[in-house]
Amino acid sequence: MNSQEAKRVLETALICASQPLPLRDMRVLFADEIGPDTLRSLLDELTREWDDRGVELVALSTGWRLQSRPEMREYLDRLNPEKPPKYSRAVMETLAIIAYRQPVTRGDIEDIRGVTVASQIVKQLEDRGWVEVIGYRESPGRPALLATTKQFLDDLGLASLEQLPLLAGTAGESEPLTHLLNEQASLLDVPTEPVEAVDAIDAAEPVDAVETAAAPESHPTPDLSETPAADAAPMEPHE
Repeated sequence: MNSQEAKRVLETALICASQPLPLRDMRVLFADEIGPDTLRSLLDELTREWDDRGVELVALSTGWRLQSRPEMREYLDRLNPEKPPKYSRAVMETLAIIAYRQPVTRGDIEDIRGVTVASQIVKQLEDRGWVEVIGYRESPGRPALLATTKQFLDDLGLASLEQLPLLAGTAGESEPLTHLLNEQASLLDVPTEPVEAVDAIDAAEPVDAVETAAAPESHPTPDLSETPAADAAPMEPHE
């Protein structure tokens, strides 16, 4: 099989895949006759070929995916004008704290926000597939440690936690997580109206409800090797 035929097979698989396609599955397409270096070369070619279209090929935490570009959102939204329920700002701040400070307990989140974290907030994030329990802290009561999932990264179009935008007030003055969520609402089953940036993660005041949306503009090629299960004891970021 020449490279043109291999690229055609790979492109077809990417178009038909319902989930991001990891490199190991791409190798299965060719019965392991094509190595990872060749696959990456083919993916680079496909990325360039789709560069001037309304769809782009991006690398995510669990594989590669063809997805609509952010500028297509205005038109795609017309096909599905109904909007799902809004996420409250309390939910979004909780998600932002988990994303940037993980792994954290509910007590950690309450210390940062200055208000009690309702069980329903955490459950809503777990039901959405964005947050999970990765272990328990060795302290009285052994509270659960919360961290974001690979689904969270995939939904936001990210390959790793390092691609999260910087918090306001840090180097670069980038908008935080909620700005990222506003970039590509057409990719996610979340509302399309923009939300206020959650730039006060260290604030202690409670907040009111706002609306949310979806993901980023650029996606550097990640290392898609398998990641071992996280050890809950260290307080290092979980991917």
